[in-house]
Amino acid sequence: MNTTTAYIVNALLVLLVVRQILWHRLDLRGLAGPVLAVGAAAVFFLSSSSVPTGGNDVLLELALVAAGAAMGCLSGLFTHLRRDRDGLVWGHAGWVSASLWVTGMGARAAFVFAAANGLGPAIGRFSAAHDITSSKAWVAALVMMALADVLTRLAVLFVRSRRLAAAPAAVPAAPAAVPVAAGTGAHV
Repeated sequence: MNTTTAYIVNALLVLLVVRQILWHRLDLRGLAGPVLAVGAAAVFFLSSSSVPTGGNDVLLELALVAAGAAMGCLSGLFTHLRRDRDGLVWGHAGWVSASLWVTGMGARAAFVFAAANGLGPAIGRFSAAHDITSSKAWVAALVMMALADVLTRLAVLFVRSRRLAAAPAAVPAAPAAVPVAAGTGAHV
């Protein structure tokens, strides 16, 4: 995979954020779109290799999966939800949520750019010093980080939206009768 292809795929994934900023229904179709997009990207990025497990590759992968899951959880918690009159749940990513997603995507894109434009030898030295076996370990870890980010965000949104949908609808309180003037018996 070349750097240009990686940029294009990352840019398409960032465009998912635009959809998340707008109000959209949180039904199965709305939740499935991001899963399918990231799943397709995972197949694209991981299709030429398996996930490396030698040396400290698994530790690298777990660390980046944990970072992705933390960002996804926070992003899901900072997504605004509301229920309409029909009981349907709608959501949109606020600035914090969208910023977390763009930051994660941007960090991965910046790493790819840096590795291809001069920092490759430094990353190689770091990898050798920390027993990371190959660039394939970095690719797998970064892709799994993105997957963890999206899947965790969607899991949080699913739980929050189901709770909101199951909550009793807010019933407006009837206005209380307030005496207008003492002794007149009139109420408003």
